[in-house]
Amino acid sequence: MNKQDIKKIILDQSVTIRRDIDTRRDIESELPRHFIHGLVTIITGMRRVGKSTLLQHIRAHYKQSDFWVDFDDDRFVNFQLSDFQTLLELLIELYGPQNTFFFDEIQNIVGWERFVRRLHDHGYKVFITGSNANMLSRELGTHLTGRYSCLVLYPFSFHEFLRAKQPELLTTQHFNTVTRAQIKKQFNDYFSKGGLPFQLTQIDPDYLSVLYENILYRDIIARYKITTERPIRVLTHYLASNVGKEVSYNKLKDTIQVANHSTVSEYCQYFENSYLCYLVNVYDDSLKKQTRYHKKIYFNDVAMANKIGFRHSEDRGRLLENIVYLELRRRYSEIYFHKNEKECDFLIKEAHQIIAAYQVTLSIDNEDTKKRECNGLIEAMQHHSIMQGYILTEDTEDELILQVAKKKYKIKIMPVWQWLLDGRAHQ
Repeated sequence: MNKQDIKKIILDQSVTIRRDIDTRRDIESELPRHFIHGLVTIITGMRRVGKSTLLQHIRAHYKQSDFWVDFDDDRFVNFQLSDFQTLLELLIELYGPQNTFFFDEIQNIVGWERFVRRLHDHGYKVFITGSNANMLSRELGTHLTGRYSCLVLYPFSFHEFLRAKQPELLTTQHFNTVTRAQIKKQFNDYFSKGGLPFQLTQIDPDYLSVLYENILYRDIIARYKITTERPIRVLTHYLASNVGKEVSYNKLKDTIQVANHSTVSEYCQYFENSYLCYLVNVYDDSLKKQTRYHKKIYFNDVAMANKIGFRHSEDRGRLLENIVYLELRRRYSEIYFHKNEKECDFLIKEAHQIIAAYQVTLSIDNEDTKKRECNGLIEAMQHHSIMQGYILTEDTEDELILQVAKKKYKIKIMPVWQWLLDGRAHQ
């Protein structure tokens, strides 16, 4: 790539770097430990989830002179591994020697990890972002083993959403009538808008559609060289229309009209790699059986799922379940669902054992619904020797003690919005 072209991009980016460092993220509490070691720090997550802004927060916290380069710039399309040396020389020429590098979406450049390793081995601190889990893990595993730590950034949690929109509501110790009404109003807004930062302050009916197309084309179709677009587009529409429901690769194969289920499996892996959506396994002690059973589908942003999929009015409960799943992902690394004679929406595994069970339903006012949710939860609790479980609803708060087979099981019933704001609710 021409040296003068690279120089022009660097100078242009020095003017256009965003300074919107007012919106804090909960994950920032984890950042100090990344400052005290010499590892490369990677922030990964879906497009437009706020990775670049978080980098700016880190810059403000780090308080050192640094270099910043955004590789998600179409003018870098012809940038190659050999151009990194030119880039480094230009940065030093323009700004003098610095000790810290910030690289936004550096994964777009083939061989980037070799350059980052060279910087690391020479004692520089490096922060990078990326929007594809698989490519980051594969490349880092090859050339940066033991030299990096990784943070996954999700769309705004409800806690983050509320802090950005009406932070005074987070300071109250008790939910009185007025506070509850205000929080529920904000939760309904969060439910409809989702957690992507842009959605908090802007009104653009096409934003989610454009973002979806960018993810589909740039992060999936182009990256994996998919030649036939229709099947993968039909698949995303189907999955978005069936949030919280069980799906099987064989059924999906017929739905999108491809020859074998391995193609469906690959497509679903591409979706997960780009953080568009996630597939959750049923829990089984046999890993082989886990991978063969049906999966449940959840999207990284409920507003995105709403935009892509076909929605019925009764799907509000499924979307509520999706919101709970995303919060569980922020808190835990291993999430499953339970299915035996009865079903339970979520099981949490830590240190080789199941430690928590959750049901999510819109309401338990109907006695049949209440019985079904309680029975499914109790079965999961019995199976995994858990004495307390949770039923999360739209607006019900209660506590039940049920005795089954001479054992007492405690079921805590909470509004989803309250559980989302209570960091102790899962303990």
